[in-house]
Amino acid sequence: MGYLIGVTALWAFSFSLIGVYLAGQVDSYFAVLTRITLAALVFLPFLKPAGLSVSQRLVLMGLGAVQLGLMYLFFYQSFLLLSVPEVLLFTVLTPVYVALLDDALFKRFTFFHLVTAALAVLGAGVIRYQGVDSGYWTGFLVVQGANLCFALGQVGYRRFSVGLPESLSRVSVFGWFYLGALAVAVPAYLVLGDSAALPVSGLQWGVLGWLGIVASGLGYFLWNLGATRVDAGSLAIMNNALVPAGLLVNLWLWNRDADLPRLALGGAIIVGSLALNAWWQRRRPVQIA
Repeated sequence: MGYLIGVTALWAFSFSLIGVYLAGQVDSYFAVLTRITLAALVFLPFLKPAGLSVSQRLVLMGLGAVQLGLMYLFFYQSFLLLSVPEVLLFTVLTPVYVALLDDALFKRFTFFHLVTAALAVLGAGVIRYQGVDSGYWTGFLVVQGANLCFALGQVGYRRFSVGLPESLSRVSVFGWFYLGALAVAVPAYLVLGDSAALPVSGLQWGVLGWLGIVASGLGYFLWNLGATRVDAGSLAIMNNALVPAGLLVNLWLWNRDADLPRLALGGAIIVGSLALNAWWQRRRPVQIA
């Protein structure tokens, strides 16, 4: 749990750094490519290819491609459509997706998860009941794309890690995760990137460096490592802990003029949908996979 708490505190600042210093200023595809490249450079010196079979390497690369590569592409685009607090609030559906994906892995279906998701959509509408346009809802859906990728990566890595021997150093193989993410980020930048929108200041380069080496490099390794050492319920709770932490940082440092009552009401509905989901989970009979 300590790993998850530490990474939550680390990532709480990432939302604001992206929203304030990068979004709309630095090409999002370049930012994604830079972050993943720097993260890969942190772990490639420790990579021991013989530690995994070819199939295991491909699985770990696939998880990196989804959880980091695709997720970042969705994530950075969302900041062009939404404010930082909105992006943060809309990430609270991730635990529901974790539950749905877990159902899918064990060939189950829980209709109640769809009910709680619908409530969260209602909360999203309350946040901007005036001036809601197609761009806003597009932003909401883009964040959900990021949420799904992040949830799939977490569930997938937990399943993948079960088959690895305890004696295997995770540091020695995690480079494959970032190589998989690079397989998404490189072509995305080459096809969709804007070379005219590169960082123009030392501050922007510094933010990218911090996000790449620390938030992405150390952050995703420690988060996934922590995810294998807690139960699914604890992992879901920690996914939500990032929301209040990130909101506090953003409102305290940069967004003091936000419409707090409306934000609080919409956020309460969204969080309430998750509380309802947690209540339902406690009432469900224990299911053995």
